[in-house]
Amino acid sequence: MTPGRRERRAPLSDSEASPERFYVLTGSVEGGGRAALDLVTLIVARGEAPPTTPPEQAALLRMCPTPLSVAELSAYLNLPFSVVTVLLTELLAAELVEARAPLVRSALPDRTLLESVMHGLQQL
Repeated sequence: MTPGRRERRAPLSDSEASPERFYVLTGSVEGGGRAALDLVTLIVARGEAPPTTPPEQAALLRMCPTPLSVAELSAYLNLPFSVVTVLLTELLAAELVEARAPLVRSALPDRTLLESVMHGLQQL
């Protein structure tokens, strides 16, 4: 494995991908209590996992010293987006991770403004 790259795991077998397994992983949390996360929300760990942290949540914390999207976390752990969202909601409530909104294109400066600034600087 090359440094900086993550290994791809084999797809889950039928027994590993069963709804019962996901129910156990999420601790039977109701859907209404989830954080408003989407696929491109960036997640960053705020610290180490406490000893009582479940394995899946500890894995999320280990993976996020630098920002990763929820979609990437879901793919790396071979878990559905909804399950990862529930796990992250619990980590957010415990303040073990931080969710950052992705940079939105409309939030970037206007191209004409940047060109005007560039031309102004060139004339100095």
